[in-house]
Amino acid sequence: MNIEHLVGMANDICDYFAAESDRDAAVAGVAGHLRKFWDPRMRTQIIAHLRSGGAGLSELARLAVQRLADDERKVA
Repeated sequence: MNIEHLVGMANDICDYFAAESDRDAAVAGVAGHLRKFWDPRMRTQIIAHLRSGGAGLSELARLAVQRLADDERKVA
């Protein structure tokens, strides 16, 4: 999938969770959404994008994708 599209989708998800006053809960919510609803290939792509600089990702998206990467590394 086109990485710009994935970045846009991740940022859109973050827009929903940005209203959460607890920053950690917002990060967990976004990471949970990505884990639950995104295909594993999409998650792999967005994690690789973050590792290569993460252009276009919002701050919340960066934190959530990093948490997703950390969680997936623990499982592997």
